[in-house]
Amino acid sequence: MQFITAAVLAAFVGYAGAWYFGVVEGNFALLLFLATVVTGLYWLAERMVFLPRRRQIAMQVAQDWEREQLARGGEVTPAARDLVVQRQMQQPWWLDWTAGLFPVIIAVFVLRSFLFEPFKIPSGSMIPTLLVGDLILVNKFTYGLRLPVLNTKLTEGTAPQRGDVMVFRYPPKPSLDYIKRVVGLPGDEVAYLNKRLTINGKEVSKQELPAFFDEDSTAYFKQFEELLGDRRHRILNDDNRPAFIPGAENFPQRDLCRYSVEGVVCKVPEGHYFMMGDNRDNSLDSRYWGFVPDRNIVGKAFFIWMNFGSFKRIGSFQ
Repeated sequence: MQFITAAVLAAFVGYAGAWYFGVVEGNFALLLFLATVVTGLYWLAERMVFLPRRRQIAMQVAQDWEREQLARGGEVTPAARDLVVQRQMQQPWWLDWTAGLFPVIIAVFVLRSFLFEPFKIPSGSMIPTLLVGDLILVNKFTYGLRLPVLNTKLTEGTAPQRGDVMVFRYPPKPSLDYIKRVVGLPGDEVAYLNKRLTINGKEVSKQELPAFFDEDSTAYFKQFEELLGDRRHRILNDDNRPAFIPGAENFPQRDLCRYSVEGVVCKVPEGHYFMMGDNRDNSLDSRYWGFVPDRNIVGKAFFIWMNFGSFKRIGSFQ
């Protein structure tokens, strides 16, 4: 078994290494699921086969040791006998690295798959709400529980609302997770013309705030407080960026969108959502690559649990 276990562990390490160096496209959810299954099988085998076998051998060795000690006229103490048994009961390395890790791995699997999943903000598309380097938590059950890996919905949960910050599988490449704000619900007509957001013919109200200084670009940007649904949040606009949408992809149901020099107007199809970043002129979102289907939803982002550059960032957000 130790050679088989060594091969299995080497396969996991090889996959992780290939993922790290960009040789393969990694899937952490799949990797964690396989690790849970493999270590779970070893854990069952340990409880049902290997542990009883070691216990039987340990008892036999202890009896042989007692007879040998008595034959030599030596002393047999409970502590010495227990030490002999403990040596025989000790798990081999290949069970330590499989069955021994199962309780930890299954706890992480359940927590990450059905309760909360951590993410790191990789880009500035959600500035000023979320900054690069923010470590956030995503609620996995608000929108309904889903099967790990397959992402098939198990429970309905609460439907996404306008203004929610949502993590989802990037439609053009579902192996990637994106984070944006829900702007359009199924059936909505969303217009973003001349940098003004309108939903179903009603302009979304926004109030100008003091300019935002972006430390990375060392530049100031116009900042507004926007009321989207019942969510008040801040957005940025860059006067140096044009209103039209350059480089929009040929995404599914693109015929539901009309592009012009002023921007874009889209009718959100059933079972889909229109997403936008809060950094409106520096966000590749539904304006460029289309609608997010319900099956791609991962969860609702709600809490910054760490930012090593600024502990003041820790806390909830809208």
